[in-house]
Amino acid sequence: MELIHTCYRVTEPERSVAFYKALGLEKRRELPIRDEAVNYFLGVPGKEQPELELTHNLGVDSYELGTGYGHVALTVDDLDGTLARLARAGHRAGEASLHGPRGRLASASSGIPIVSF
Repeated sequence: MELIHTCYRVTEPERSVAFYKALGLEKRRELPIRDEAVNYFLGVPGKEQPELELTHNLGVDSYELGTGYGHVALTVDDLDGTLARLARAGHRAGEASLHGPRGRLASASSGIPIVSF
């Protein structure tokens, strides 16, 4: 068994793709689904899988989040450098002040945990 991708619904695909590219992911492809949606696939350079799939349902301005909480966790070699790169790209990023069991931890404006070992 292997994990091939995880999917999140987005309302602003250009902004979402730009955020993940600023984190260091590469955009791999777009897959239109009739006139209903567009899937955007991103991944870690040099690694085929897993991928992050961002789905934009055309004509949908917001989603009901419900009571579930989801996130995509990423590890980076240079947490401070990653946070600075996000800020330069116009994305809000939290301070690297939290300490988790795997090292220093920060959270980007999207709620994405970023861990540095």
